[in-house]
Amino acid sequence: HIIKGKLLRVGTTMLAPMAMLDKNNELIGLEVDVARRLAEDLGVSPTTPYRYFKDKDAIMAALRADAFDRFAHTVEQAYARSEGPALLRGRSVMQAYVAFALANPSAYRLMFDGSSQDMADYPDLKRASLRARATMTAHVEGMVREGVLPAETDTPMLGFVLWSAMHGALMLHLAGKLDRETMTRIVEDASRLVLRGAGLKIKVKAEAA
Repeated sequence: HIIKGKLLRVGTTMLAPMAMLDKNNELIGLEVDVARRLAEDLGVSPTTPYRYFKDKDAIMAALRADAFDRFAHTVEQAYARSEGPALLRGRSVMQAYVAFALANPSAYRLMFDGSSQDMADYPDLKRASLRARATMTAHVEGMVREGVLPAETDTPMLGFVLWSAMHGALMLHLAGKLDRETMTRIVEDASRLVLRGAGLKIKVKAEAA
């Protein structure tokens, strides 16, 4: 639906700051403030969102799933279009990850908000989350196939560790605790050190980690 698609795009920007403010993962003022602002922006009734979603938790889950899918598409495309050894293609993944977060901070925050939501209750959110996580594994699997990482490497776990390193630095940057240059250096250095610790069999240069 056109209205539902617009709701997801507008809602990501509107709801992210509000969701971040509530420690209980409740969307503060959703029924009054956000619904009114959505109605103003989309030219629809404040009750329109509830024609497409059961409740505010369902809206939050849909917004997070949409953000995960947009993120995954960006990183998948970057990996698919890159060339060369998997190590270098991994750099394209890292750059695409950082670029998405910086260009879409509200969507990026929403991906990791709402931790109390049970994925079992929202299968589309679970699917999108797993898709996003898989983008952190493809280049690691490539390095194992190319023989630059040990055959016994736990690729899902290594991908998750690399993801965690990037995420931590990015969230500190988005919170104003790190400038962009420092954040970028931490992401690159952390990725390089993690790969070395995992048994990378070739020397990693700073510009190719």
